[in-house]
Amino acid sequence: MKQGDREREMTVSALNKIRLGISSCLLGENVRYDGGHKLDHYIRDTLGQFVEWTPVCPEVECGLSIPREAMHLTGTPDTPRLVTRKTGIDYTDQMQQWAMVRIVELEKDDLSGFIFKSRSPSSGMRGVKVYNPAGIPCNSGVGIFARAYMEYFPLMPVEDDGRLNDPDFRENFIERVFVFKRWKKMVNRRGRIRDLVGFHSDHKLLLLSHSPRHYSALGHLVANAKEHKIESLQDDYLKMLMEGLKLRATVKKNTNVLHHMMGYFKKQLHSEEKKELGEVIEEYHRGLVPLAVPLVLLRHYVRKYDESYLKRQYFLNPHSTELMLRNHV
Repeated sequence: MKQGDREREMTVSALNKIRLGISSCLLGENVRYDGGHKLDHYIRDTLGQFVEWTPVCPEVECGLSIPREAMHLTGTPDTPRLVTRKTGIDYTDQMQQWAMVRIVELEKDDLSGFIFKSRSPSSGMRGVKVYNPAGIPCNSGVGIFARAYMEYFPLMPVEDDGRLNDPDFRENFIERVFVFKRWKKMVNRRGRIRDLVGFHSDHKLLLLSHSPRHYSALGHLVANAKEHKIESLQDDYLKMLMEGLKLRATVKKNTNVLHHMMGYFKKQLHSEEKKELGEVIEEYHRGLVPLAVPLVLLRHYVRKYDESYLKRQYFLNPHSTELMLRNHV
């Protein structure tokens, strides 16, 4: 794929093909127990320009009213029960039965990720309060629907609205969403060994920025691809890929990738250009400028010198620039 084609793939029309599931209240829908919502403006107004949503409210969709009595989790974090706070009505079985039917329906929507409402007894994906018989809470529970969803789709990118307020977690999640979408497109199109090799080549530096260990392991897996059946090869590759991408891309790891890319121009750049690029990378390493700054300069040299290997690297264009995910220091 040429650089211009890669950039065109990141246009709004292409991005609109990505569909994410989301807790309905985060889009401003009045579905919470008190009849209110938890509108997240970044999710709805910024990210929402580039994705299509499949809203889900487990409590309303499983048959509960608006408004309704507040609920919480009781018992143990491994096997919690979903009960109302005052009257003690247990809705666990009703929620679980609905969840399995709904999850099968969601599978047909071709989702590439899900954003859950944090700390919700139905939708919280981590840190949900679970009260023991003495009424003492621990913060290690998972919402009933969120648990079922993540067990059914163990490799799909998921996150909650609370962690998306952190720029690093936000970028990590959205990167994984884009990679997951590209993976599904590759598998659905043909999914042959040579397609996997091409996919791996396109994502090498992006993976290196997250985990050098997974970068090496996946490289070994692809190098020995002919020793495996394509189905098991794809399963092993995707599992290892998504595991590696969950690890945060740190300044140190990004700096290593930037220097690696700089090495591709050692014969083309004159001394002043090398000095400028080296200084910009060092400024990023010291926290003086965001990652976007050295990347702009590297993209310039990729186009100027027609560097074929770097042209195909999604590390340079992992997602839409309008999301400004690499503009924080």
